[in-house]
Amino acid sequence: MPKSKASPAAAPTPATFEAATQELDALLTRLDAGQLPLDELLTQYQRGNELLAYCRARLDALEQQLTVLENGSERPWTATP
Repeated sequence: MPKSKASPAAAPTPATFEAATQELDALLTRLDAGQLPLDELLTQYQRGNELLAYCRARLDALEQQLTVLENGSERPWTATP
């Protein structure tokens, strides 16, 4: 029987961080509401993990690009404890 929906592996990479978080939010809403048929739960869970990994990678990349001006010089941004 052919599948009517694309598998998560075939799902496109989100265009932006915001698009990824919106898709992830919608997916989590459906999961929490129990709106997914049992046979879709695993594939949608996998897609959620892909979206989460994408968001984390984008945040990590942004963190690497941030700089803080200190005493007139730039240095890599580091979180303060």
